Amino acid sequence: MEMDVTERITAGLAREVSEQVCDHNTAAAMGSGTLPVYATPAMTALMERAAAELAEALLPDGWTSVGIALQVQHTSATPCGLEVCARAEVTAVEGRKLTYRVTARDTAGEIGSGTHERFAVPRDKFLQKAKAKRTQ
Repeated sequence: MEMDVTERITAGLAREVSEQVCDHNTAAAMGSGTLPVYATPAMTALMERAAAELAEALLPDGWTSVGIALQVQHTSATPCGLEVCARAEVTAVEGRKLTYRVTARDTAGEIGSGTHERFAVPRDKFLQKAKAKRTQ
């Protein structure tokens, strides 16, 4: 019987992380557009970071989580100088699959939202499988 590695992760748990919008995380700098506003890839990475950090803190030693799905809408632009805060809240735990509601906001309100899924994996086994691709 497989160990229940996600037993400490339950619906309702949440984590928030934030970053300031500056030249390196704009659409123009990241190549996802031409304007000096917060890039969608930066927003999604911040959302994933919140979810990953939540899982990492609660998984047993030797385990981590990997992103397997992300569906978001980026609904409002954020200029340089403002802070963006992303929140990931666990909505479901099905075995090793974790589902989150993710949102991002700046000082004016919500700028994006969606869902994110992660899967708990044994760190070493996952890396060995990935590295094996080099010999195929």
